[in-house]
Amino acid sequence: MTQQEIFWLRLHLTAGLGRQRLIQLIHHYGSAEAALAVSPEHWARHAQVKSKSLGTPLHENDPQFQQIITTLDQLKVRLVSLWDDDYPQSLRHISDPPALLYLRGHWPEGRRLALVGSRRCSPAAQRWTESLAHSLSGQNLTVVSGLARGIDGAAHRGGLQGAGSTIAVLGCGIDQIYPIENRSLYQQIADRGLIISEYPPGTEPRPGNFPGRNRIISGLCEGVVVIEAALKSGSLITADFALEQGREVFAVPGSPYDRQTAGCLELIRQGATMVCQPQDIFDHFGLTHNTVAVELATPSLPPLSTSQNMVLEKLSKTPLHLDNLATQSGLTPMEVSAIVLHLELLGLAQSLPGGHYIRAFPS
Repeated sequence: MTQQEIFWLRLHLTAGLGRQRLIQLIHHYGSAEAALAVSPEHWARHAQVKSKSLGTPLHENDPQFQQIITTLDQLKVRLVSLWDDDYPQSLRHISDPPALLYLRGHWPEGRRLALVGSRRCSPAAQRWTESLAHSLSGQNLTVVSGLARGIDGAAHRGGLQGAGSTIAVLGCGIDQIYPIENRSLYQQIADRGLIISEYPPGTEPRPGNFPGRNRIISGLCEGVVVIEAALKSGSLITADFALEQGREVFAVPGSPYDRQTAGCLELIRQGATMVCQPQDIFDHFGLTHNTVAVELATPSLPPLSTSQNMVLEKLSKTPLHLDNLATQSGLTPMEVSAIVLHLELLGLAQSLPGGHYIRAFPS
């Protein structure tokens, strides 16, 4: 690490300082080095930085501090402050910009678009998101998301498949991987895209961190696409930040019977741009006449048995109860239950409240 980065790290790791107080210190003293040259008592008297929980900055020879430096060096993490020239301009101008960013990887070139949605999304939504992200990346758009389960992971995987890339914004320290099953994806993004965190190393993924992460996701981008989100989904917080920051909000529609898409339908009702295919986004960004849209690929599916095909043929966009499916197919409710579960895992069926099912993928 450079000496300047060490100054920033010492300041950022100071207990009780926080983002706003750190910014206040720099505004008063001019640099991290100058702020560290005086005591916290001096901060309180002359910079009005006061807190009962405010600690003393770690010395750079402190074993704990040296261990953190070793970890960041091993991960090839660099620090960029709000006052550095290479700080992202789009993020600099939001109402509450991060004072310090930890970066692992490299800044992808090109315009940026966020894809966010449910952690507990349907298999069909995951496949659709991955294909959409692949199409966007194919047009040199960088896909930004939060490396969570579900839609986020699918967005990153698709972003890595095209000519563009992907950025993952974490709600924990950059040395933490959450969820752990995304370990391989985390490494792929670090190698070919960018990992970002505003939280000090060692910070665990607490629930309170994620709204802050969401403002960075939207702040980095020209727009946010919300996919399969319920009314109380955290993705709607990202959409709210996007509106506050003057970004475009897109939403993918879903069935009015499905609570998992109720948030998307509400966004569309409020004026969000509806997205049904990549071209809807390309049109918005003026890419229609300059590029050729990549069509969403229909995934190959394993062959279905006679009874599975029979149940699938009974399904449509009109909800059908499990008992009615059994009656119409001539199978037992137990047999139909096993079949619709299998179809749901393939993304061909979708369960609704009250034991109802609809078809979830076009034939």
